[in-house]
Amino acid sequence: MFRKILVGNDGSDGAKHALQTALDLAQRDGAELHEISVEEHLPRYGALMGEVDEAKQDARDFFHRVIQEAEAAADARGVRLTSHVVPGHPVEAVTKFAREGGFDLLVIGFTGHSNLFGRIWGGTSQNLVRLSPCAVLVVK
Repeated sequence: MFRKILVGNDGSDGAKHALQTALDLAQRDGAELHEISVEEHLPRYGALMGEVDEAKQDARDFFHRVIQEAEAAADARGVRLTSHVVPGHPVEAVTKFAREGGFDLLVIGFTGHSNLFGRIWGGTSQNLVRLSPCAVLVVK
């Protein structure tokens, strides 16, 4: 049914559930599977250059762990997973990537790292459903 699936992965529990669902679908349909992680911009006003360098290294380490976990889960299922880390705002970056990549399904977790903020203002998952160029599956 699906030929090209994109799963959003911010390392949260919700994203891990979404990854498992995306793996199920990719395995069932023989679909191409990609994951996307979005590195939000660093603070604009670092007190010291060392703080900026440290923040960059922390982000690299975090996304390296997220990708390793996801690729291990895919390998265990016999599914090939292509991982991408892109800079920017999560909603803008994911919708642009999905559009440019010609994906026919986006799989996302219901809640990510900013659960409280999302309840007040409308979360990333809600905005992705509204703005995505393809079908969206929100996993609880």
